Amino acid sequence: MSALICVARIGAAHGVRGAVKLWTFTEDPFAVKRYGPLLAKDGKRQFELAQVREAKDHLVATFKGVATRDEAERLNGIELYVAREKLPATDEDEYYHADLIGLAAVNTDGDALGRVLAIHNFGAGDIIEIAPLKGATMLLPFTNAVVPEVDIAGGRVVIALPREIEGEDRGEAPSASRPREGGDP
Repeated sequence: MSALICVARIGAAHGVRGAVKLWTFTEDPFAVKRYGPLLAKDGKRQFELAQVREAKDHLVATFKGVATRDEAERLNGIELYVAREKLPATDEDEYYHADLIGLAAVNTDGDALGRVLAIHNFGAGDIIEIAPLKGATMLLPFTNAVVPEVDIAGGRVVIALPREIEGEDRGEAPSASRPREGGDP
């Protein structure tokens, strides 16, 4: 089986007929309906969407075989996945987070910094988390200025460390920076 990509998370029950709040992680929230059956993280449990409608900042969905509020409540918190190959191709300079995790991180001179641990978004743009070879984890803005090159085929990202991160002027260890704008498919 190919890599599984998280595309949604089931939230609280909505109403009394088995509907749930559904938080999607796709550019088009309704794309989750087009992927076919969705899988739990272990790949063993399968969920088929019956109906989906838009709500304020999420979707309201029903799944086949879920007809009561009690059944819907038991689904709260389950993350839903699809096989990587079911996702559409990305545009140039767009990446799926799963394709970046594990890539080597090097500085602009080609020296190893560590590995990409995760991509986060806390509301102000994407943040790339680097697990360094030594020292504290680095959280950097995932912008073209800080990450000028992503080479998925080559297995690396190039990081242009901002001066306040380098710590060379004052001999300090790297520290986290403030989030800046970034993009995510």
